[in-house]
Amino acid sequence: MDDGRFRTLLEEERTRLVGLHTGLLEAAQPVETSSAADPSAGGHLADVGSEMFDRSRDLSIAEDLAAQLTEIDHAMDRLDHGTYGRCEACGREIGADRLTARPAARFCLDDQREAEREAHLR
Repeated sequence: MDDGRFRTLLEEERTRLVGLHTGLLEAAQPVETSSAADPSAGGHLADVGSEMFDRSRDLSIAEDLAAQLTEIDHAMDRLDHGTYGRCEACGREIGADRLTARPAARFCLDDQREAEREAHLR
């Protein structure tokens, strides 16, 4: 396995995710409710509700991106310790095609399917 190639993929993915995460956090600034909700100031309660919904959605996406960054960091640790590319469930090799498509993959396809099936049943 070409560790350098996968390290580069992980670093590129990390850079991409950090950019998205930062952008979402900047866009999800706190909503001003004082004048925006005051009809006499030209605001409307529905506008505040829409802004709060958008902010909540952006923060949720940012939370998911933070989790993906944690997965990237975990993959980098596995790369440093020589366990990258091995399924954490069964120990078999994860194929290069899967790692190219999803560099932070922790499981082979069979175990990933099983984990998703179990999560769906809960």
